[in-house]
Amino acid sequence: MYRNNCYEDVPEQQRKIKPTRRSVSGVFSFRGHTPVAFESTLERDFLILTEFNLSVLDIIPQPAVIPFSTTDSRNLTYTPDFLVCYSLTDGSYKKYPRPRLVEVKPEEQWRTHWRGWLPKWKAAWRYAQDQGWEFHIHDESRIRNDALQNIRLLARYKKTWFEPTDSERVLNVLREVGSASVDYLLSRMFLGMYRAEGIAHIWHLLATRKLNCDISQPLTMSTELWVVENE
Repeated sequence: MYRNNCYEDVPEQQRKIKPTRRSVSGVFSFRGHTPVAFESTLERDFLILTEFNLSVLDIIPQPAVIPFSTTDSRNLTYTPDFLVCYSLTDGSYKKYPRPRLVEVKPEEQWRTHWRGWLPKWKAAWRYAQDQGWEFHIHDESRIRNDALQNIRLLARYKKTWFEPTDSERVLNVLREVGSASVDYLLSRMFLGMYRAEGIAHIWHLLATRKLNCDISQPLTMSTELWVVENE
């Protein structure tokens, strides 16, 4: 039977991250209230990308300690970087997105050391399968992509202030039509001298997750938008 115990028994952080001189470490405020430690800029960028994904419910750093045996028969343990849990928005457990156990590793490192790291990654894959999860390795190609560039652009507008009633007008227009392009909203609500302000306002609503779009595609006047309805 399929099980998904990320939601039944929430894992806790198993290893505390300490500052290191070898890389940039710190704490990322996930959605403004959950502190998540990271050990590199690549991990930080992974958190930025994950936070923007509205289907993500939570992220847990250092979620499990997994025993494994090396090729020379030494018994060691391995702690993957993150566990990503997704929202349960469907009525069937079989259709729930499986939690994802993630190792964040620069491509140069895993290509150099993959033979030595393979035993612990196999152990992580088996552990994830037993828990009803997935196991994935994320490098720059899966993190530092077009979506991350778009999210960084939108971050400039996140703290910009707009009149709440004006924001609600934009949202109501989109609710009426279901979805529409940036250009449609500008032509309907921000004519002439107000066009630049309108673009900034739309990017602000995207950055604060009042609106959504396909963030993996370039942000242009043709970008299709829709309202995020909080349940």
